[in-house]
Amino acid sequence: MVIIHQIDSEEQLIIVFERVVRKVLKESAYGVPQPPGDELLTIQEAAALLHLSVPTVYGLNHRSLLPGVCKKGKRLYFLKQGILDYIKSGQKQTVEELTASAVDRFRKANNGK
Repeated sequence: MVIIHQIDSEEQLIIVFERVVRKVLKESAYGVPQPPGDELLTIQEAAALLHLSVPTVYGLNHRSLLPGVCKKGKRLYFLKQGILDYIKSGQKQTVEELTASAVDRFRKANNGK
């Protein structure tokens, strides 16, 4: 079933076009859906996932701090898993993890002498 909506503005046309492009990019040449980890996000979706503004995401991309960025023409696309990995990279360690890491480094330093 095809539902046709009236497009009243250029912004609405861009939104519809981006949805179509995302759907096409999610499928391989043979029409087989890609694995969930390969889900592509627009810059607006990446900004929403990161809870940041779009200009801030452009800045992070410019400084090459975000993994999984794809550029096609003038558009940027972000691998969702790359964004999630970026968020997880700032995860704090627990006291137990810090203690284990310190003990491990201490053992390696003493075994080397």
